[in-house]
Amino acid sequence: MAWLVLSGLLGLPAGRAQTPSLNSNVPNQPGLTPPPVPPAVPAPVAAPRRVLSRPRVLVLETEAADRPALRRYKVRATVPDSLTALRQVRKLVLDLQGDAYLTASADELRWTRDTVRVRLYVGQPFRWAFLQNGNLGDGLLAHAGYREKFFNQTPFVPADWVKLQERILGEAENQGFPFATVGLDSIQLSDHDISGRVVLRRGQAVVFDSLEIVGTTKTKKRFLTKYLQIFPNQPFSQQRVAAAAQLLRQLPYIRLQAEPEVRFARGKARVYLLLDERPSNQFDAIVGILPNADASKTGVQITGDVTINLRNIKGGGKQFGLQFRKTDAFSQLLDAQYVHPNFFGSPLEVAGSFNLYKQTNDFTTIRPRLQVTYPTARAGRVSFFAEQRGSFLDALQDTTRLPQNLDSQYNSYGIGYAFNSLDDLFFPRRGFLLNAQGAVGTKTISLNAQLAPELYRDLALRSTQYTFGLRAERYFPVKRAGVLLLRLRGESLLNPRLFTNDLFRLGGLNSLRGFNENQFYTSSYAVATAEFRQFIGTDSYVFLFADQAYTRYDVPNSRIGPDQPTGLGAGLSFRTAAGLFQFVYSVGRANEQVFELRTSKIHFGLTSRF
Repeated sequence: MAWLVLSGLLGLPAGRAQTPSLNSNVPNQPGLTPPPVPPAVPAPVAAPRRVLSRPRVLVLETEAADRPALRRYKVRATVPDSLTALRQVRKLVLDLQGDAYLTASADELRWTRDTVRVRLYVGQPFRWAFLQNGNLGDGLLAHAGYREKFFNQTPFVPADWVKLQERILGEAENQGFPFATVGLDSIQLSDHDISGRVVLRRGQAVVFDSLEIVGTTKTKKRFLTKYLQIFPNQPFSQQRVAAAAQLLRQLPYIRLQAEPEVRFARGKARVYLLLDERPSNQFDAIVGILPNADASKTGVQITGDVTINLRNIKGGGKQFGLQFRKTDAFSQLLDAQYVHPNFFGSPLEVAGSFNLYKQTNDFTTIRPRLQVTYPTARAGRVSFFAEQRGSFLDALQDTTRLPQNLDSQYNSYGIGYAFNSLDDLFFPRRGFLLNAQGAVGTKTISLNAQLAPELYRDLALRSTQYTFGLRAERYFPVKRAGVLLLRLRGESLLNPRLFTNDLFRLGGLNSLRGFNENQFYTSSYAVATAEFRQFIGTDSYVFLFADQAYTRYDVPNSRIGPDQPTGLGAGLSFRTAAGLFQFVYSVGRANEQVFELRTSKIHFGLTSRF
């Protein structure tokens, strides 16, 4: 028995068992048969010689009636080897069948030393005689893209029929029938004409059961149910399940650990979400060291930026933000925002914001805004907003002529659109981001009591004003840990009479690096950015960047022309026990500034998320 086992393991022939002799004259004794001879070691086989591939001439033999149909297909007359010849023939047959020649085939292949001859049968193209609606509702079939003219005396293209099936099944899955099947019934074949009925077998109807949240997130199930629009006893929709992942990635306080899972039981579908808590509440403190803006004084001036963002308040998705910025010795900025999702249980998101900008001894501008947003997964976020912008002069030094700043008020209404496919909101490595908005409204110039009324004589006090804004970003992964960021952002203000306090402000760490905060006042601008980031950790990286801008200053009686400022620099960002530390060194060039060390800018700051 052991020999049998060893023989099987070693691959040797099994030996026979030894039995007593049947001859009575010969006493029983052990057999003297010698053990089996081990198998001879096979002689080494010489390695086969490498045969070089030989070019082949591909010759298609077909009937004369089929030759016009073959002229539409590009077939190489000479191929490098026989394998390529087989692939060419197979591709040609599949292309013919995909173009309604369902009976096309390669009937015979003959090989010679340098030629491959293929006897090809093309046949007649098949076509739809008609395709009728079997048991589908007209609405479902219409949503699936069915049109009678597409299947009436038209070529029978299998790919078109497959696409129709997929669209029908997709509509069925989104209407509560995830196990539906679709096919042809009552098929008739007359010569090369095909007719039939499209029939849907819906299967069991399924409704949503509930959301099941697995993980450490503190976000409430009630909020996620309304945000994802997945309600109990609602017909199952595969589209909503597929959209859930993209919608969840847009929430900065949630880390999606895996794609949503669905489990079906007794006509109900339960959706499992694997979510972990992500630190997203933010406290930023950035300090900037810049040369003194007053050339008559020496030393440097200190700027600052303090930001507080509270997200997902009490697990309900509400957000509150506050930012104070002292950009230089003469200007201050205050921003406040509140976001309330799922307004009155709807998918709508309502947000209010307030902006105040004060240019000391010149003017103060306030800008409240109310916005309503409808978030979707596939189509992005669509917003409608109303905004009021009022600018008021603080003091006038010369009251004998019209100044560059005037009291004005601008009431506007607009629409915005945002799309986000980034893989991470804070440290993206791939994906696309788009924000665009446009607004129109009436601008009213108010008379200032310190100015003589005749100074306003040739000035239109009411006019129509348009504003546009765009921000587009694309992140490309480079090798293992590199990321290339390409960004384009710009804004434009269109009005026949603009003043300095109406204009956009550009420059600084958050807009155009290498320049002072709000150094450029501009009516229209565009900034193109190329930035390479080399990650040295999950949330730590070093980077190089280049900012190229174009600015216009469309203020009447002004000698300031278009400018093309350029900013270059490098920096690093890394995680510390206290938060995320960032250091940026940059230098800029413009019409009134050249590349030199004394005009370089250094920014460093600490971002703490909790």
